[in-house]
Amino acid sequence: MGYRERPGSAPWPEPDDAPPPTTDWDAVAGHYDAVVVGAGAGGGVAACVLAEAGHRVLLVERGAWLTPAELRADHLRSQRRVAVNGDYDATAGPPAEGNPRVAAGRAGDETVWPDDARWNNNAMTVGGGTRVYGAQAWRFCPEDFRMASLYGVPEGSSLADWPLTYEELASSYDRAEWEIGVSGDSRGNAFADERARGYPMPPVRPNAVAGPLARGANELGLATSPVPLLINSTAYNGRGGCLNCAACVGFGCPGDFKNDTRNTVIPRALATGRCDVLTGARAERLVTDSAGRAVAVALVARRRRPEGMRLVRREVRARAFLLGAGAIETARLLLNSPSAREPNGLGNNHDQVGRHLQGHGYAGAHALFDEMVQDCVGPGPSIACNDFRHHNPGVVGGGMLANDFVPTPLQAYQTLLSLGQIPSWGSAAVRGLRELYPRLAMVTGPVHEVPSPISRVTLASDVRDSFGIPVARLTGRPHEADLAAKRLLAERAESWLRASGARAVFPFGTVQASHPSGGQHQAGTCRMGEDPANSVTDSWGRVWGHANVRVVDASLHVTNGGVNPVLTILALAYRVAGRAAEELA
Repeated sequence: MGYRERPGSAPWPEPDDAPPPTTDWDAVAGHYDAVVVGAGAGGGVAACVLAEAGHRVLLVERGAWLTPAELRADHLRSQRRVAVNGDYDATAGPPAEGNPRVAAGRAGDETVWPDDARWNNNAMTVGGGTRVYGAQAWRFCPEDFRMASLYGVPEGSSLADWPLTYEELASSYDRAEWEIGVSGDSRGNAFADERARGYPMPPVRPNAVAGPLARGANELGLATSPVPLLINSTAYNGRGGCLNCAACVGFGCPGDFKNDTRNTVIPRALATGRCDVLTGARAERLVTDSAGRAVAVALVARRRRPEGMRLVRREVRARAFLLGAGAIETARLLLNSPSAREPNGLGNNHDQVGRHLQGHGYAGAHALFDEMVQDCVGPGPSIACNDFRHHNPGVVGGGMLANDFVPTPLQAYQTLLSLGQIPSWGSAAVRGLRELYPRLAMVTGPVHEVPSPISRVTLASDVRDSFGIPVARLTGRPHEADLAAKRLLAERAESWLRASGARAVFPFGTVQASHPSGGQHQAGTCRMGEDPANSVTDSWGRVWGHANVRVVDASLHVTNGGVNPVLTILALAYRVAGRAAEELA
């Protein structure tokens, strides 16, 4: 169960498991044109753009450069299981030991670790979340950039329009799709705007459930399209096309077909000879001069010395600093960079850094069919409906619905057990899993969350990590307006599955979380805007009052869309880093 033979005689590739040379701590230069903090989606793009423009770049990553072999599929351990279940350490980091955060709840503050959902974990390795993501590559639609104008501002929320439009970001979306590599077909997407050109690759192979779902959508009059994925459906950028093994979301691709920043833009940055990659080091704070200008980043690492493993610290000076550590860690870095001019943190004179933390709650439905709909053909997401992203009566926003990734047998067992369809143990459980796993399907999607100023990142006053840095303290909860959108998606998923022939349907996702949203889609903590009183950066990602400090991750997002946000992170990074490269010239 959960495995199938490779199609035909397709050879399994042997990806190069030797990481490119990184720069040793003692070999790091004292000055660069730019320092990029975080080697994930935004940071990887930024390093490439700057290095290819002729600038000397230091790319700092707190995690290791994990090889494909180190991230190969293990059905018991994956980044997604940590995010949802929290019963094993994360495969792509960080380790639990030495990496606490503080979760503020009704009962008071509690120290939590990366295997707790309240920690809001994302991968920490070269490539960041792109190493283990599901790789859904949706563009935000024009409506996503003007939510307040469309819906007003719900009481208690901080819903706002973006300071830029879809049209201003469209060329950067196109660049991300072609330089990183997206497979798909936008025809049938009700919210697909005019495009300069199509995707560089056709859609990946659909799996068995796509047929019934297409028939059900046709019966209901729903428009559908393939799911765009940052996965090679054919050979592209020097790597082969997907062999449909199904080890996708939560795992590193065993064949290296998934397009992440570690196998696309970061190698290009290294190839220029102008980019150094420093792994296993943390940015502790940004250092400012007497005029308040950022002049250096203070780094800390654990390195072997003659007397044993020791903490080592140094400052690296630069002309520009681009922050791509993720919405929680980027906010933490700014908050931990106070000065006489800004005692509450760099760029935080208006108490905006860390606020508006958001992510995605998911809603949808599980279903059981009489026919076999799970053939274990990966990646899994084959058919999507975008009809419910906006213009839903009584709902602020909405979301996309699609069939989900192929579940591992363990995930299927846990789902069937929670639905009361199999016993917890014994031969009956095994027989039930064998019978129902191939007949189990799920339609689900992310809810376009309404941001709230009380959902935020601050610094814990009395908890530090193993490097002595104050940790992030997470407070708040999702806005109550999200519940209507969750109920809508659950109802629409249920009706779609029933029209597709399901014999039993089980809606989910209509309960509101008691802790702030974030997780693998964390966003919003350094949002862009037109006024420093209610934002952290301008429309070019420059921190207010600091023309040489920019943000290049989802912290910039004013709202987070009703789709997966990574393509918007990549597009914004191209835009922000491109302007930084021009200004450094």
